[in-house]
This record gives sequence, structure tokens and C-alpha cells, in this order.
Amino acid sequence: MIKDFATYKQETGGRALLLFLLFGLAIYEFIYAGFSAFAFICCSPIIIIAAYFAFKYRMAAFWTLFFVNYFIQWFNKNEWLPSGIPMSLYNEMLEILLLGIAIIDARRTPHFERTANLMLYALIMWCGFCTLEILNDTCGLGINIGAWYTGARLMAFQLLYCFLVFCIYIDNSKVLVQYLYVWAVFSLFTVFYTWKQIHIGFSPAESAWIQGSKTHILSGGTLIRYFSTHNDAASFGIGIASTAVAFYIFAITNKIKKQRILFLITAIGCTWAMFQSGTRTAMACLILGIITYVFLSKSAKIATIVSIVFGFLFIILAFTNIGQGNQQIRRMRTVFDRSDASANVRTINQQTMRKYMKEAPWGIGLGMNYENVPANNKYSRMATIPPDSEYVFIWLRTGRIGITIFIITMLMMFFGGCWITMFKIKSPSLRGIGAGFCCAFISMQLGGYGNQVLTQFPNCLLFYGGLTIVYILPFIEKEWIEYEAKELAIQEEKERLKLEKKKASRV
Repeated sequence: MIKDFATYKQETGGRALLLFLLFGLAIYEFIYAGFSAFAFICCSPIIIIAAYFAFKYRMAAFWTLFFVNYFIQWFNKNEWLPSGIPMSLYNEMLEILLLGIAIIDARRTPHFERTANLMLYALIMWCGFCTLEILNDTCGLGINIGAWYTGARLMAFQLLYCFLVFCIYIDNSKVLVQYLYVWAVFSLFTVFYTWKQIHIGFSPAESAWIQGSKTHILSGGTLIRYFSTHNDAASFGIGIASTAVAFYIFAITNKIKKQRILFLITAIGCTWAMFQSGTRTAMACLILGIITYVFLSKSAKIATIVSIVFGFLFIILAFTNIGQGNQQIRRMRTVFDRSDASANVRTINQQTMRKYMKEAPWGIGLGMNYENVPANNKYSRMATIPPDSEYVFIWLRTGRIGITIFIITMLMMFFGGCWITMFKIKSPSLRGIGAGFCCAFISMQLGGYGNQVLTQFPNCLLFYGGLTIVYILPFIEKEWIEYEAKELAIQEEKERLKLEKKKASRV
């Protein structure tokens, strides 16, 4: 018997026995733990195989993360995902897998030293505070570790995961260019899908969702706020506006013609899509992002051109009725109307919140939502009131202490990125990439002040990951200059051959 087992093990490696044990475990879990545990055990061989291929093709795993992060809301909206699995789990597991691969095979990942920068210290400060929030029992319900972890990983830990993954895997100019290309293509698809929703219509699942929404069909059904591949119109409008900011700056500063054209098309398309969202804050985000670039560019010429163009657009929107026949433009124009009732309702809600939050300097606790706080609790109103802003949401959960720490850490990260862009990078085009990411980040932060969008998919990974890239640009600048020189030489040679061909055709 022992001899037969040894022969079997040598021939099959024990694979059949392992599958039999997994099958037995799956049946046991199905009987005693239910279908979810049964399904997880059945899927474990797939997970193991996926982990193996991720280890072997690590950059493919990174691009999978980027793809999943960008389209997860679209998949969920169309009901293409299995039920019962939190959306954040897909991103989180891929990020942890990528970090695990980097740690296990550290010899092939010699870039851990790049993570020691101001952004890391700021994130550690924020994550450390959110970890202390586990002791917060303002609601008097006892310590709820499950609720705390759910809130902490979405509000803090995913930012740290994102930072580490981008620091480690975007490690050279080739990957950086690929990242910009992929981001541009995904953004253009989002723009196309907006056009599709307008002119062809919604999918059945999208149509059912929007019919039940009170904030996406306005003016008696004559105005629709489109959301494209995002969760809602606010996340879409602010995210696509911040994307437009980045690609306008990439296009202005890039020297390679084909890239400049792609980036400019992307920026213009994103600007058009921004108006289709009907999100008023998006207009302010676009303006702030461009104004920030005026300061980062350190160029009087750029400052003059941008000031004239955006000053002209501001005058049109704020002081004229040009384009008033378009409902989306009319809605955007209300951002300048202080008497607009819809725009002021958030201020009224915040006044109500302040009365409760005076006695909760640490907030009501991470993860304290309507399902965790009973109706008879003093803070049940705070757990159910729509915050309508990421900053207000953080203030409610972590109090004035938490929101102060959050603002300080965000400013540290942003000004650190600006310092690198202005004083540590010599290449004008690479400085433009850094400026684009910094301006998109501050644009997104303004969006977070007006709407609850900072930690939504795909915005969190896109813009916190983008700011992370700024911190690694000095490490790849030398390689970038060589890459750019090579591409410019190819471009000049093509132009020379084209000119010679043109001259020859005239003879």
C-alpha cells in the first residue's frame, strides 16, 4: 500500500488526492457554512492558478488591476458580477497579490527604496489614525471590529496599497508611457460610452437603475445626467474633468507628436463628456486644475494664454446667457448662482450635522452606517444623513480630529508632489507629466469637497496612483530623456522622409 502510494505520488504529484480533499472540504462547507463558502472552496484551484500566472507575469497582473479598477463599476451596474462579493474585494486582492509577489521575489523588485518619501509618511499618519479609530465607541455600541475594518480599508488602507503598488511597478519610462496610453484609451472608451448612452440608449440594467434615481432625471424628465462607465453622474463628471485636466497638460508639454495628438483628443473628449454628466462641481474642478498648472508651469506665456482662455470662458458662463438653450450648460452655469436652492441644500444639512458633532470630536466611528447604528441611538441621524461630500463623510466618521489629520496629510502629499515637479525634475516634458498628475489630484480633491467621489472606483486608484507617479519621476528622469531623444529622432526622420517625398513629387 505504501509502495503504491509512493508510486502514485511520484507519477501524479498528489494532484488527484489534493482535488479529492478540496472536494470533501467543499461538501463539508456547503453543509455547515452555506453556499458562499462552498463556492469559495470550489474556486480555490482557479485562485491558485491565477496567483501562479500573476507571479510569472507580474506586469500582466498590474494591468489587470488597472482594468478591473477602471471598469468594475460598469460591470456592477450592468449586473455582470457574481452577487455577494464586495466590489472592493477585487481591487484589494489584486493589490495584495502584487505586493506579495514583490516581497517574495524582492531580488527582481529593487525599488522598495523609492517608497520612502513624503507621501508614504503622510499615508502612514492617516492609516495610523484610522487604526486608532478601532477604539472609538462614541455611539456606545461597543467595539465593532468588522464595521471598523470595512470603513478603514476603504477610507485609508486602499490608499496605502495603491501607493505601494504604483511605486514598485511603474519603475521605468516604458511602463509610464504605456500607463498614459492605457489611461487615454480607457478614458476615450468612457467618452464613447457616454455618446452611446445619449444616442443609442441605456442597457436594461442601467435603465432600471436610472429610473429609480431621483438625482439623475431632472426638470420633469427632460434633463438626464449621464454616468457612462462610472457609478453615478457625480463620480463620472468629476473624474472625467480631472482626467481632462491631466491630458490637457500632457498635450501642452509633450514633444512627441503622436502622443500630443492622442492626449489632446482625450482631453477634448473628456471635456465634452464632463458637460453630459450635469455635475456642477466638475466645472470648478476643471478650472482649479488648470489654474494650478499656471503656477506650476513657471511660464509667463502659459499663464497669459490660460488666463485669457479661461477668463473668457468664465465670463461667458457667469455673466452671459450664451448656450442657455442647452440644459447641461444651464445646469453647469448654476455653479456660479449662490441663490440656487439645490446647490445650497448641502450647507443646510451640514448645519444640522454640526449640532451633533460638537460632542463627537473623534466622529461616530469608521463603518458606522445605518445597518450598524440602531434607530434609537443618539447618532442614528448622522449614520443615515446623506453627506454629499467625501470630506463631510470623513468628518462624520472621524470627527474634527480626523478631518484635520486628513486635510494635513492630503496637503503634505500634494505640496510634496508640486515641489518635486517644480524643483527636482529638469526635463520639461517629464515636468509636464508631474504637473498633470498634481493638477488632476487637486482637482479631484475639490471634487471630494463637493461630492462623495474620492474613494469611488475608478477615481481612487487613478488619482492617488497618479500622484504616486510624481514621486518616482526623479528616479526615471535619465531613462526618460534617453527615451524621448530616441522618439524625437524617429519623428524627425519621418518628417525628413515625408518632406523629401513631397519635393520629389513636384519634380
